[in-house]
Amino acid sequence: MAGGKDKQVGDGTRLVTTGRRGDFADTVVNPPVWRASTHLYPDCATLRAGTKANEDGAFFYGRRGAPTQWALCDALTELEPGAAGTVLYPSGLAAIVGALMAVLKAGDVLLVADNAYDPTRNTAMGLLKRYGVEHRFFDPLDLGSFADVFCEKTKAVMLENPGSLTMEMCDIPALAKIARDHGAVSLVDNTWATSLGFHALEHGCDITITALTKHIGGHSDLMMGAASAGERWYRRLRLTAQQLGHVVSPDDAALALRGLRTMGVRLQRETASALATARWLDARDDVAHVLYPVLPGSPGHTLWQRDFTGGCGLFSFVLRNRDDAARCRLIDALDLFGIGYSWGGFESLALPFDVPGVRQKMDWPKKGWGLGDDCGIRLSIGLEDADDLIADLESAFAVMDEG
Repeated sequence: MAGGKDKQVGDGTRLVTTGRRGDFADTVVNPPVWRASTHLYPDCATLRAGTKANEDGAFFYGRRGAPTQWALCDALTELEPGAAGTVLYPSGLAAIVGALMAVLKAGDVLLVADNAYDPTRNTAMGLLKRYGVEHRFFDPLDLGSFADVFCEKTKAVMLENPGSLTMEMCDIPALAKIARDHGAVSLVDNTWATSLGFHALEHGCDITITALTKHIGGHSDLMMGAASAGERWYRRLRLTAQQLGHVVSPDDAALALRGLRTMGVRLQRETASALATARWLDARDDVAHVLYPVLPGSPGHTLWQRDFTGGCGLFSFVLRNRDDAARCRLIDALDLFGIGYSWGGFESLALPFDVPGVRQKMDWPKKGWGLGDDCGIRLSIGLEDADDLIADLESAFAVMDEG
């Protein structure tokens, strides 16, 4: 089966055709679930030769994967222009930690965007600090002073776009160029848009990281992460992951492959429903701000239009003149929205969030975002009908004001 990178085809076609290579490709649609910890060799000479071939597709031992995991890696690499390869990890956070450990050593300085995913921040302040890596948070929206944050020990910059919870868009190409000019590696958490909506390597990043738990899995039933890079950093990622013993199960890899095939249509549906919901919220007097880059007029929309080709169903909004008790009444009254962490599945979710305490460099009140009242709500829009979700929210807003 020819993959999408053999000729110019659309995203939908690439999602269907990628990762369908090898001996099985002409006989079954899906790669088989290849469960094996031990790979056997016909003789000692072949066994010894196997130690020299550290590549996907070359059998060695189950920890280096087998056809099911290799098919997923192949598919993800083909979807990321400029990538030489992809490494799989047992969670999205494991991918972030593994990638950072691949580029940093004791004595190095790591710059972390102040709106990064909270576990990313905790990794910098905890694990990496214990191993001698210094971290410094920076405001990714303050492009003018970004170069001043660097020192001779700065080796990596961790970005996220849009920002976690508060959904700001930063100028990734400009930030990545400054990092490169200072000899630093730029890494980006690209889970929100995936490689369908944002080509991170083509926009200057060295390593792009995705939590496959979210859109690629798509069904809230697996934990997995991935990091893709060009040849130089792919080799470092691969060797570091092997040294850390990172491996994903073939069953989970098969689920990720299954989710990958329909990710395009799911993202289109979720984005359209999210935009309709965001517009409805934006028109309400009891909503102070809708934080969704896809929404015209929302902070970061111009950068999203310039750099992105897609979005997803995840966005946030801020209540106007309401306290936490009111916020909780609203969320608790929702029927179609579950209350839980994660996002990117087929089901809609709602989650309260508080900005102070998870930011050190970004001054929200002065930026006019109105987040000082501390009543943010994050929504992950799933595959339900948008009209039904809006009706559910409307009922919940009525309950909120009954308290």
